[in-house]
Amino acid sequence: MFMKTDELREKYLEFFAGKGHTRKDSDVLVPRWDPSVLFTPAGMNQFKDHFLGRVKLDFTRATTCQKCLRTGDIDNVGRTAYHHTFFEMLGNFSFGDYFKQEAIEWAWEFLTSPKWLGIPKDQLTVTVYLDDDEAFGIWNEKIGLPASRIQRCGEDENFWPASAPSQGPDGVCGPCSEIYYHPPGKKEVEIWNLVFTQFNRVGLPPDNLRPLPSKNIDTGMGLERCASMLQGVDTNYHIDILRPLVEAAANAAGTTYDPASDEGRRCRRIADHVRACTFAIHENVLPGPEKENYVIRRLLRRATLDGYQMGRREPFLFELVGDVVQAMKVPYPELAQTADRVAKQIKLEEGAYFNRLGDWMGRIEKLLDAKSAKGSAVVGGEDSGQLLTTYGIHPELLETVASERGLAFDWKSHKEWMETHGEISGSGQKALFNEGPIESLKKALGTTPFLGYDGTSADATVKGIVFEDKLREDLSASAAVEGGQAKLVGIALDKTPFYAEAGGQVADTGSLTAGDMKCDVVDVQKKGDLYVHFGYLRSGTLKVGEKVHAEANPERRDAIRRAHSATHLLQHALQQELGTEVHQQGSKVEPDQLRFDFSFGQGVPAEELTQIEERMKARIAEDAAVSARVMPLGEARLLGAMMLFGEKYPDPVRVVFMGDWSKEFCGGTHLDNLGQIGTVEILSEESVSAGTRRIVALTGRKAAEHAERTMQTLHDAAAILGVADSQVREAAAALAREVRDLKKELSGGPKTAPAEALSPASGAELQYAEARSILRDVSRTLNVPPFETPQRLQAMLEERKRLQAQLAELSQSGDISSDSMLAQAERIGSTAVVVAETPGANPNLMRQWIDQLRKKAGSSATLFAAKQGDDKVVVIAALSDDLVKRGLKAGDWVKPVAETVGGSGGGKPDLAQAGGKSPEKLSEALDIARSKIRSLLS
Repeated sequence: MFMKTDELREKYLEFFAGKGHTRKDSDVLVPRWDPSVLFTPAGMNQFKDHFLGRVKLDFTRATTCQKCLRTGDIDNVGRTAYHHTFFEMLGNFSFGDYFKQEAIEWAWEFLTSPKWLGIPKDQLTVTVYLDDDEAFGIWNEKIGLPASRIQRCGEDENFWPASAPSQGPDGVCGPCSEIYYHPPGKKEVEIWNLVFTQFNRVGLPPDNLRPLPSKNIDTGMGLERCASMLQGVDTNYHIDILRPLVEAAANAAGTTYDPASDEGRRCRRIADHVRACTFAIHENVLPGPEKENYVIRRLLRRATLDGYQMGRREPFLFELVGDVVQAMKVPYPELAQTADRVAKQIKLEEGAYFNRLGDWMGRIEKLLDAKSAKGSAVVGGEDSGQLLTTYGIHPELLETVASERGLAFDWKSHKEWMETHGEISGSGQKALFNEGPIESLKKALGTTPFLGYDGTSADATVKGIVFEDKLREDLSASAAVEGGQAKLVGIALDKTPFYAEAGGQVADTGSLTAGDMKCDVVDVQKKGDLYVHFGYLRSGTLKVGEKVHAEANPERRDAIRRAHSATHLLQHALQQELGTEVHQQGSKVEPDQLRFDFSFGQGVPAEELTQIEERMKARIAEDAAVSARVMPLGEARLLGAMMLFGEKYPDPVRVVFMGDWSKEFCGGTHLDNLGQIGTVEILSEESVSAGTRRIVALTGRKAAEHAERTMQTLHDAAAILGVADSQVREAAAALAREVRDLKKELSGGPKTAPAEALSPASGAELQYAEARSILRDVSRTLNVPPFETPQRLQAMLEERKRLQAQLAELSQSGDISSDSMLAQAERIGSTAVVVAETPGANPNLMRQWIDQLRKKAGSSATLFAAKQGDDKVVVIAALSDDLVKRGLKAGDWVKPVAETVGGSGGGKPDLAQAGGKSPEKLSEALDIARSKIRSLLS
């Protein structure tokens, strides 16, 4: 029975919806709120709290088609018929509702009924866990499968997690039953796994599997595998949605797809990796150096390497994004909205990689050739570690190329070598289901109603206290202290006005009070939908069941609201000024300060940044109303509300409106109208990573304080320079030029021209925008932060004074030139010896004279010394090549001289430099220099 992939997906969901299952959308690919995984690995992931009973169950049956990404078998991608990184998993789930019999009967019905898939029953077999007689009996007696087609397997094959009874981890687990398809004349294929989560594993066997009070079902069927079975193709990569993508990969790589060739394998891997990266980057996971970002970088680099090995030297993977969008448009039409941005990110990453790949491959091939010549079959940690630390060649690339040459890569020795050299450190695996006191509260209490949209205070009841990782019924202030310091307490309330950190917005702070009890709340975090208030108990006793008055700091809340509403303004202004390709990559909203990361391939010019700020100020001046509405997720999307791709939104969702031009999904706190922002100022715009920029801005009080400080800093700079505020830019530039020219003159350059006097400034008062522009320009000229400008100008004035004094001293010392010094040189044999004090000369000028003397004198020994202020001496000694060949060393000559003036020094045999702190002994030191060189040359 031939069936298209999109039809199969829909039939599965339709079938289980007809069995009373709630049809849920795929969860995001990157569950940032789940620390146990980088990417969603299975359909059950979004239902973890449902399985554990930690949330109120709005439904007890669900069905999904979940987009997943796994990299555990990454080396098999493209090589085998069924391995992928990105794939879709069909699943049906029960949370304490039906169990084994229904799961088995419905799976069999869907697979074999002519109304659904119509697979011949004699082409299916099953496996069950070794001692799961219940599942065996259902298959044998209810379904009618003969015992010969039911295989019992051990815990490593038919238990989840694998080998859990004997090896752990502790926690929810259960036996499995797998369904296999046997295509005529071909190898069997596992297509469906039914997991019966019925135990809680506690400790070591025996008797360590405790029955759960509520039994669950978690099943998974690989969409691509099942589609390949129904379409009669020998690999997932040849199903209707993937074969065109593989063909497109071959075309982009400049070849023809041959399934049996090495290039065919590369084309399949390219198709898989670009599909995975398109979905991940769509969710704002950009290629980067850590965690999920590094996974995407690795996938793109592996696909780029395949292209390189097929002869490509320029980016080409980005051309396939449109093909991915086309292939996946039915289930995931939203991919089209970010296709251009995704393609640009991929092109940027592969372009950077191509630029280094040629050199890296050359070094790798050289290493592997040497290994092969020695008959070695292993690439060890020293080899890979040195390539990584010296040239930046990552070990995955080395491993890949080595394996294609038949050499094994020793990951253990690589990690050991890197640990020895302080490059990496291990980190423990995080449990899939975390237990503990806060998890217990989450399970018992579920959701904390948030009242903070309507105010900053409320009366509430204490529902839980966590202290020192234990649940407490009560806690006194005296018991919550150690060594005179209060210790952090976690508190759950039945409702709260405190905003918990989420969506980039920081948490509220404030207090909980009741009688003589006072607790300072310093942070609030969400654990699922449970709010946990962290604070310090200052007095009295906190008790579960006690009524408390909860008050979030209203001034801090207002400052946060100003910054958060301004963040929405900023995103709108960026898209207006730079184009709709700008998308948020992350944000942090603090009291009157915001940080906004966005996708953009280049720096934003200063004039455009100014225009963005002006757009924001114009909206603030409009004083438009800010409002929020809760509505169905689908309705909000149709309304055009802006969303952050990859973020998990509830249904219904809260939409924040600003005037009639901004609509965004947002759970944060906002102002009532934009005029309350007061003002906004963009402080900086910079690169965060390839393709991602960051803007930092201030609002409200901080922006006003920043403006005051800017004006005062400019006043201070003007006073130091002795000019009007409006002339600081020109005066600072003139001072910088003068200092630079004085240094050149001291080094033998042309005489410095005096700076031109500035014309008198107008009496008009400087506007803030111009004052800020002047200060920013001056800070860039001086290469210091804006508010450090006065200090830098003062230091430059002092430096100018010192340089001018040195020049005056140099001019008073008479005719100092290579010719005059050579004329006065002492001759020792054929060598011209020059030992002289050179008042006002700096080391650069001394070296110039030395070079000139070497050219004119042939064999020469030269030592110059000069006072540098009242407490410093610089000495430079040089020997010509013929003297060095005789075994003389400039360091041996300069050492006793330096010791005489209270210092030390050293250098190369032909040139050595020293310094000292006793200028008054310079005359004595020069006499020692003359005596020393005579003894060295004798």
